[in-house]
Order: sequence, then structure tokens, then C-alpha cells
Amino acid sequence: MLHLLLTALLFVQVHARPIQEDKEALEEDWFTRAMEYMKSNPETLEELMAKNQAVLEGDMVLSSDRNAVESTWPTLEIPYVISPELASQTDDIVSAIAMVSEHTCVSFHNRTSETNYLLFKTSKGCASYVGFIGGEQSVFIGPPCKVGNIIHEILHALGFHHEHTRTDREQYIRILPHNIMAGMEKNFKKQHGQTFDLGYDIASIMHYGSGFFSANGLPTIVPNTDAKNMGQRVRMTETDIEKVRHLYNCGGMKKEVKEESVDVEKAKDANMLHNVVSALRPMNEGHALPTNQRKISH
Repeated sequence: MLHLLLTALLFVQVHARPIQEDKEALEEDWFTRAMEYMKSNPETLEELMAKNQAVLEGDMVLSSDRNAVESTWPTLEIPYVISPELASQTDDIVSAIAMVSEHTCVSFHNRTSETNYLLFKTSKGCASYVGFIGGEQSVFIGPPCKVGNIIHEILHALGFHHEHTRTDREQYIRILPHNIMAGMEKNFKKQHGQTFDLGYDIASIMHYGSGFFSANGLPTIVPNTDAKNMGQRVRMTETDIEKVRHLYNCGGMKKEVKEESVDVEKAKDANMLHNVVSALRPMNEGHALPTNQRKISH
């Protein structure tokens, strides 16, 4: 099994800096520090799966205390570049892009000379800035990143954070603070903001799994009802799609979404992969920052 063969990485805290001034230095710094931390704190992927999952959530981020985004892209046609170093993962990136664009009014095309664009670049894990930051905007893709993980990062780039921080979450899940790693409580903090009047989506591709940030291997999130797909990284749900449509004003667009059952074992594998790449995530990622201090998320 994958979780018996891989070595996991613990992520380190990154202090946000002005994006325009030293974005590249920030990117390098948190990867370097994660690697240094790993040398003295080796863990198996299975252990990491129970401890270090951080993503950002599924709504618009209007401020540091909002669920939905602070800065959407100024266009519905987003240019992108895929680094040649990602040749072996190009098909997965293209598939992820296609899934997002297929059911929304947001489309993606190869960059020509546009100033603002997404750059899919090689990395040790998966990560993305949240919302539009302007200029070359990196989306980090590591070897473990699969289609579902990449979709997750694209949604961050479009401006989405995590579903489990909604203010109405108690109706659907319970947070178990005593099981959360010290210092990680902020990742479970409620975010006040728009939900577009869409119901809570426990199966969202932007929702934490049950063991994310566990200090003791026990659940940090428990669903109130059976939720086998919580934390899945296989596909966007209908609600994920509707949120993109609302955020980007797709209007009365009504495309049929093919509902398909999620292969639970496949979902677990994708979830484990997302956990390991999320080890490189900055600790403070649960909040959106002003545009000149935007954090990186996973």
C-alpha cells in the first residue's frame, strides 16, 4: 500500500509577505523549511494522513474572516502555462482544467502574451495561492498530485476556501478540539461569509477529511451522519460547481452534471495523496489575506 511505502512531510509555518515583492522567496522558503523539519520528524504517510491535512475552504473570501474570496479573476478566460518539467503530469492537469471548465463559465487557454496567468510548476507537493493575485500566479504540482488534488488547487486559485469552516457546520459535523494538533486550531475556525444559499456539502472536494491535523490519530472531524466521501479528492460535486457559477456570475447556465458514485477506495487513496502533499502547506492558510499578503494554500 502507498501509505506503507512513502515518507510523509510535516508542514511549517510561513509568515505572509507582500506577494509582489518576494513571492519566489516565499515559495522557496516554505518548501526548504518543510524539508528541514522532515529530517528530524519523519512520519509514514499513514500517520501524516491522520495529522497534517490543510486546505482552504469552499466559499468566497471577502476578508480575513470570510468564507468566499477577496479577489476573483478579472476575466472568465484564464490563460495558463504548464512547465515542461511537468510533462508526465500534463494529462492530469489538462483533465483537472477540463472538469472545472466543463460545467462552469470559467475557461482556460494556453497563454500567449497575457500578463495575468496561472503557471503550473513542479514542486514537492500541491499548493496554490487563494484568489487572483496578478501577474504570474503559481500553482504547485508535485509527483503525488492527481486529478482531484489539482482540481482542489485550481479552485483555490479561483478564490475558494474550505467547506468545514462554514458557520452552519454543527448541523453536519462535530469538531473535536482535544484531538487537534497544538497550533492547528486556526484551521478549524469558522469563517463568516457568503455561502450563496447553497447547502453544506460534506462531500465537497474542498472539505477536510476526518483525521486532518490529528495530534493522536483520532478524528478531528466527525460527521453527524454517515459520510463515506468526506474529504474525497476524486471529483467536484454539484455544489462545488454551483459555487463557481455563483462566484463568477455564470448566470442561468444549466449544464447537466453527470453524477457518478465515488469509488471509496479510490477516494481514500486520493485523500492520502492530498494529505502528503499538504504537508508543505503553511500553517496559517485558513484565512484569506489582503492581496499584497496572500497566503499559499493546498
